[in-house]
Amino acid sequence: MIEKSIQAITEPRRRDILHLVRDRELTSSAIASHFDISAPAISQHLKVLEEAGLVVVRRAGTKRFYGLRREGFAELMQYLGSFWDDSLLRLKEAAEEEEKKRRQSDDIHQQ
Repeated sequence: MIEKSIQAITEPRRRDILHLVRDRELTSSAIASHFDISAPAISQHLKVLEEAGLVVVRRAGTKRFYGLRREGFAELMQYLGSFWDDSLLRLKEAAEEEEKKRRQSDDIHQQ
């Protein structure tokens, strides 16, 4: 699912759609009114976002309301955060190794 999420947000219009539904649900026609592309094209973007787990669909009669699926973003953030955590750990280890070398060098010079 993470790969689909990453792929989904690479498209600028999809990111714009996510901003639109960030704080409230909107119908696909309301979303489409913000773009200069066809309603079917917006529907395709919404389908990709739904399959990626980034939006949820609520049906009310004949209308479909799209809203942000915050859990999808939590999963994505956790995944991306794992790279950051590893980087910080490697930076910490490198700094500690440099400090160890500096101390050894200082010890040699003091003798």
